[in-house]
Amino acid sequence: MKRLRLPGDKSVGHRALILSALAEGRSEIEGIGDGADLHSTIRVLRALGVEIEADGGRLWVRGGRLRAANAPLDCGNSGTTLRLLTGLLAAMPFDSLLIGDEALTRRPMARLSQTLAPLGARIHTVEGRPPVRVEGQRLRGARLHPPVASAQLKGAALLAGLQAQGVTEIIELGPSRDHTERMLWALGVDLQRDGALLRLRPPARLPAAHWRLPGDPSTAAFFWAAAALRPGRAVEALGVSLNPTRLGFLDALRAFGAEVEIRAEGALACGDPIGDVRVTGRGLRGIEVAGELALRAIDELPLVAILGAAAEGVTRVGDAAELRHKESDRIEATAAGLRALGVEIEALPDGWRVQGGPINGGLIDPHGDHRLAMGFALLNGISRSPIQISDRGCVAVSYPEFWSTLADWGHS
Repeated sequence: MKRLRLPGDKSVGHRALILSALAEGRSEIEGIGDGADLHSTIRVLRALGVEIEADGGRLWVRGGRLRAANAPLDCGNSGTTLRLLTGLLAAMPFDSLLIGDEALTRRPMARLSQTLAPLGARIHTVEGRPPVRVEGQRLRGARLHPPVASAQLKGAALLAGLQAQGVTEIIELGPSRDHTERMLWALGVDLQRDGALLRLRPPARLPAAHWRLPGDPSTAAFFWAAAALRPGRAVEALGVSLNPTRLGFLDALRAFGAEVEIRAEGALACGDPIGDVRVTGRGLRGIEVAGELALRAIDELPLVAILGAAAEGVTRVGDAAELRHKESDRIEATAAGLRALGVEIEALPDGWRVQGGPINGGLIDPHGDHRLAMGFALLNGISRSPIQISDRGCVAVSYPEFWSTLADWGHS
């Protein structure tokens, strides 16, 4: 059995950096990963005058001193960076321009400006896409209605609400990752939840903190999936987040027939419970993923389709139209990749229908999408002939060590 200790959770890392930049004093962040998306957030915050120092695997962030940048703020490929920082910058006494790479400029941002507008935020896009121009304003508390269930929209709203005058309320359409809420609770912020309603009373000041990041379950998912593909193979990810909003993929693995064991540590990291998760392959059978489970496993749904190609029977995924607006159109790109390997798959408006069967080799274009490159690479262990990934470098967005870790496990 392989045991892995993975980098800190990427979603939590973004939030730790941004909350530390807004806080008064010097914060410490422990366990942050080396992915390009996190470096985008660090680069942008430094351009805004935030002091960030690396020291022995830790970051030290001195916050409370943001100033106008002297150039556009380059968010690279990171939609999380752009959306969360838009919320942060909406209340600053200066204007900002946020840009990104070609893939980021295709991602929808109109619903971000729609969400924040009731606060008095002035956010301008180019036909609903980046670049995003933020006119810093004094914000006032209001009731917000994000048009989709999205942790990024909610996080941007909470960051703006922290700086608004009066109470900000957010009505969620459905469940989404709650890392921002948990971290604000850890800081003692007056944030209350009543069903779908979040009510935030902004503090007079946000305190500095020591953030120890939990391991990233979205990265662990690829290694759990690799174990599930091979009966008898097991992998254990150590110290990962057990946040209930992040464990949908484990429920999908159980449905596929994999054995899943969770041992909680009884501790919290950035407000998340943490623990060790072992997955053992027991053979795969087709499943159906939709509704609330699809929301809780949204980033791992292409991986569900890829596992479905190796499962006995049919796998169906629905209620996932949001996948068309990620780093790539993940519905079409996943379908194209599996077809290239001889898999019978139908792309639906909101997911796929996958018929399990033999998997051939071939050349896969991941469309610059790190999750697709990592997911298709896993099939190399069971395909009839080698599978090649045309853009292996795109995995650096989230986990640059992916290829070496996979090779070390003998699964490349």
